[in-house]
This record gives sequence, C-alpha cells and structure tokens, in this order.
Amino acid sequence: MSVFKIFLGLFILLGILVSPNANAQNLMVGHTTVTFNDPSRTGGFGSGAGLGRQIQTEVYYPAATAGEDVMVATGTWPLIVFGHGFAMNWDAYSNIWEQLVPLGYIMAFPRTESTLFPAPSHNDFGLDIAIVADKLTENGQNSSSLFYQKLTDYICVMGHSMGGGAAVLAASQSTLFDAYVGLAPAETSPSAISAAAALQIPSIILSGSNDGVTPPSQNHLPIFEAIPHACKSFANLIGGGHCYFANSNFNCDFGEATVSSGISISRAQQQNLTYQQLTPWLAYFLDRSCTGYEAFISYPIPGIDLTTTCPTTLPNVTISLNGLLLSTDTPGLSYQWYLDGSPIPGATNDTLVIPTNFSGTYNFNLLVNFEYGCQFSNTIADLTELELNYQFYPIPAHDYLELIGDFETSSNYLLQNMQGQVIQAGSLDTKHAQINVSSVKTGCYLLQIRAKHNATFKVLIQH
Repeated sequence: MSVFKIFLGLFILLGILVSPNANAQNLMVGHTTVTFNDPSRTGGFGSGAGLGRQIQTEVYYPAATAGEDVMVATGTWPLIVFGHGFAMNWDAYSNIWEQLVPLGYIMAFPRTESTLFPAPSHNDFGLDIAIVADKLTENGQNSSSLFYQKLTDYICVMGHSMGGGAAVLAASQSTLFDAYVGLAPAETSPSAISAAAALQIPSIILSGSNDGVTPPSQNHLPIFEAIPHACKSFANLIGGGHCYFANSNFNCDFGEATVSSGISISRAQQQNLTYQQLTPWLAYFLDRSCTGYEAFISYPIPGIDLTTTCPTTLPNVTISLNGLLLSTDTPGLSYQWYLDGSPIPGATNDTLVIPTNFSGTYNFNLLVNFEYGCQFSNTIADLTELELNYQFYPIPAHDYLELIGDFETSSNYLLQNMQGQVIQAGSLDTKHAQINVSSVKTGCYLLQIRAKHNATFKVLIQH
C-alpha cells in the first residue's frame, strides 16, 4: 500500500465565497412594468389588470443586455420589494436599484400611495407590498412570465421613510419575506412600531443621526426595539439625514430643509455608507454567502455606529483523524467536505471516510454552516502521515470479510453502523484474518481497526 500525507489546515475558497452571487458578474439592468390586481379592494395606481385594486409595479432585474422587457440573465435571483417614501415616486430610488440589481437582485417598486393629496393609506401600501411579493412569486412559476424559474426562495422587504414603515406592515402580515431592511422607517397608521412585534425575520435598520423628518428616537429606534428576532441590527449613520438615502427629490428635500439640522455628510457619502453596510448583509441573508456575514459582522465601517444582536463570533471548526476517518464534533446545520479546494460530491456529513486508493499529498477541509454564517476548519491534526498497511476484500462483502495486515496479538476490530453504534467486535491475531459478517444486515458500515496502525474503512456488506 502507498503512503500519503493529509494536511488539515485553514483553506479559504476565495473563488467560491467572494461574490455575493456566483452568477452576478457583468450584469446589466433590465426593466419591465407589471400591473397586479387585488380583487378584494379598489383604487390603486395603473390600469389593465382587471377589476379591483390596480398595483402598477416597476421591476428592475439582472439582464445580459440592458433595456426594456429584455430577457432575465441566466441564473436565479433573490427578490427585493421596495416601498417608497411619502409623496415620493419610485424613480427617486434609482441609486438603490443601480447599486443592487447588478449584484444579482430583482427589485420591485409598487407605485401606489405616492400622492400628497389625497393622503396615502399606509395600510393599503403595506398590503400592496405584500401582494407584489406574492404575485411575483407566482410569476416565477408561470411559464409565460418573464420571471419564470428566475427567482430564488429568498425575498426581502425594504422601504424608505413611509415605505419603511409600510414594509413592516407587509412583513407582519405575510410569511413570504425572509428579511427586512428599513431606511429611516417612519411610524405609520396602523402602527409600524406595534406591527414590528410580529417580525420573526432577520432585520436591519439604517438611520441618519440628524434625521429631523422621522426622528430616530420616535421612529427608527422604537421599530428596532420592538422586533423580537434574535438577529437584528441598527446602523446609525453619523451626521446623516433622512432624504439622502434616495436621490434628490423636491418634496422630501423641502421637508427636510425645514426640520433637520446638523447634517454633516453629503448625499453621496450617505449612500456610500449605506451600500457598504447593506451589501454584505444582503449577501448573507439573501444569497447565503459565507463571507457576506463575516464582512457584515466583523468589518467596522468608519462613519457608522452599528448595534446588533446577531452572533459576532462563530465556533471554531475542529477536525480529528482516526485512521482513514475524518470527523468533527462541531455542531452545525450542514457540512461540506473539500478535497484540494473542490467540494467532494455527497460528502455532507460530519464524518468522511478517505478512500484507500490515495497516493501523494492532499488537502482536506470542512465547511460548516451555522444559523448565522459559515466557518472552515482552522486546526491542524497532530497526525500528518498515515501508513496504509491493510487490505480488505471482497467488495462488497457477503458472508465473510477478509483482512490482510500487520496485526499483533492485541489487535482488534469494531464494526459500526453509520450512526456510530457498534454492531460487532472481535480480535485480529493473524496477518490474514477473516470476519464473519453473515448475520450483519445489508448496508454500509465503518470497520475500525485497533492495531499498530489504527485505521477506519467504509465497507459494504451485501447478502
């Protein structure tokens, strides 16, 4: 048998983990207008969707070529439904979609409740946001839709000012949403502060410290404090205002000029801070990018005071080596073993049996997914060299398993099922040993040899 070395160390897979979405490269922005209908209500904005309330929605999406109604780019993309501010149109937020859509997000902007007179209905706007999420999800399953099979399972509800409060109302009434983002969210009627108590999803609120339109102490902070989810964050943009989350808008800017004071950063600076904070957060909670959570939780951003209840550290992943068995005792949601930087197909348990036909030097690594973030193994096992001095046959074994090796008088074996339960045990006192497995049920087992060289093999028994 050949001799090989196994080095277990920190192995960061940059090519897999850097991009928020592996498909999100050189994406352009496509646009389409869709009007949805709610037959249970009246009014709204738009036409052509049938009887009931009209909900005209501007949808921006990743595309191979920019344009109107062009094909959605190859891949699947998370959905973000965005609520606009009081007396503001959706196009005031072109800075938001121009930043996020090329990163691999579909963004939908319902255009209802944008008038100054009559005053907007916060309740209707929240319902509209939820319906847009529901209707676009249905479109993702409709073969005649532009978005057929183009949406992932993750949906975020986001909004600014009034839309940030209405987004809370939407999330409190719908189970579709997986995350909430509030940009200076305003208290609404019905109360967004009260509705926030129903938000059982990861949430982040971005707040300008000098916002006089929706003062943080009366709006943003009470909403944040009411959210019960274990992972919520509050990003205080030092010197920031209310309207600077969007592009220049007459109604918003005029209102802010009369009530806000002491704003010390520019619109461009506030938007840049917003993107720095929001991009890695979305990368994890919508794209499940490991480095997204790490960047969000550990990277201090000058100009932002971040408060979070999310875990700030992840468990260290340790690996032990026993013969040919690699294992970890680190509990996680899921596992993936890697060989020389590539995932091993089907190797998604907390143990890995190394094949016996290896020769040379190999790098093995384990990625563990936790509820928040991911972690690679970062310890080196004491054993760096393993001699393979055993042979076993036939494969699969039937009534007997033949073993050839350098056994001593004190050598023995354990036959375990894949749950670690010992099925059979015995001694190995000759160089050619025979194990009777006629009474062992058909299946995969681990054969653990305790001898001069400990080893563990995966064996298949078939009757």
